[in-house]
Amino acid sequence: MPPATAPSAASATSASDSDSDSLSASAGRSAESPARRANTPLLVLIAVCSAVTAANIYLAAPLLPLIARDFGSTPSAVAWVASVAQFGYAFGLLVFAPLGDSVNRRRLVAALSLVAAASLTAAAFTTGATALAAAVLVASAATVVPQLLVPLVAQRAPADRRARHVAAVIAGLFTGIVAARVLGGLVGQAFGWRVVFVGAAALTAVLGLATAYALPAERRQRSGPFFAGLTALPSVVRRSPDLWRACVRQAGMYGAWSALWTSLALLLTGPAYGLSTATAGLFGLFGLAASVVAPLAGGFVDRFGAAAVVRSAYLLASLSVPLFWLGGHALWALFVAAITVHAALVASHIANQTLALTTTSTPATANTAYVVAGFAGGASASALAASAFGGWGWGAVCAVAGVWLGLGWISTSVRR
Repeated sequence: MPPATAPSAASATSASDSDSDSLSASAGRSAESPARRANTPLLVLIAVCSAVTAANIYLAAPLLPLIARDFGSTPSAVAWVASVAQFGYAFGLLVFAPLGDSVNRRRLVAALSLVAAASLTAAAFTTGATALAAAVLVASAATVVPQLLVPLVAQRAPADRRARHVAAVIAGLFTGIVAARVLGGLVGQAFGWRVVFVGAAALTAVLGLATAYALPAERRQRSGPFFAGLTALPSVVRRSPDLWRACVRQAGMYGAWSALWTSLALLLTGPAYGLSTATAGLFGLFGLAASVVAPLAGGFVDRFGAAAVVRSAYLLASLSVPLFWLGGHALWALFVAAITVHAALVASHIANQTLALTTTSTPATANTAYVVAGFAGGASASALAASAFGGWGWGAVCAVAGVWLGLGWISTSVRR
């Protein structure tokens, strides 16, 4: 993995210690330990906040059968609401996430958390799919808080543990995704889908404001246009082949995962298995594999580099696609496939995002390009998968996932 263009404070400290004698180096390491311990509560809070906000993007997916019944429609007819959430998130990343390089993150995190909470509350009182989609679109656009916090974590982490710290936040992200599917399905089945949205709104407001208050103070004087980071995105990607490769590969990986995961509730509650929404939601517990794999993947990235981890993740994901296809008729295959694809996704994400954060001197802008590319790939794949499921069934969904993996890898396999 290439070094960061702008060295972190921890890297500078390490370089200084190497020029001193061993006694001074030992003293420097001893002084660094309390700082690391002091950062631990903030890292935990950021991970929990990331879990809550990431869950907002996936609230609708496990609730589609309940929403459709309430609106007098069919699950496949309202499946596009889940895709709207991902497009909204990609839009929010384009507009808000680059501001992490130039504006006060405390104020931005607090403001976005309140907007997301208000939109989720509005979604709970909608009476049609179009109004629900509009509210979900705004909430998803405002729920980009984790991508404002990840660059901060990477900047403040010791150089030799940067991927591990990023992995801690990503573990929170995937835990939130699992919670959205499992708890969302259970609570929705018991109390209705509207209660899920109200609860998510309350958690978003509380955790967002608490995190904003705990963030370190920043004094930034913005120079240039307010959205200079957005306009700089194409040039940042063009100047960094590593960033471009990370963007495309994660778009392929996330697209494959999204196509399978957002359509899974339709398979499980349909004629093939006939499960209830709550039972289908429990299937999301297999996504906890991502939270287990995250710290391991972070350690592998720090030790072996990002490229090796991404190659292994793509191989693992390619094995999951035929397992998902077999899972259309065999439940055990779905179990294995769910664990496999989550492990592949989180390993690829940690490797690619660490690379994106350390390959330019504008980490927030580079991170925006990376995450937008991933979610654009995910949103387009899930939208196509929803149509494919309605027209040709589960096998077509698996085909969409396979195509996205192929595009992500083949288009970046030739070194430029």
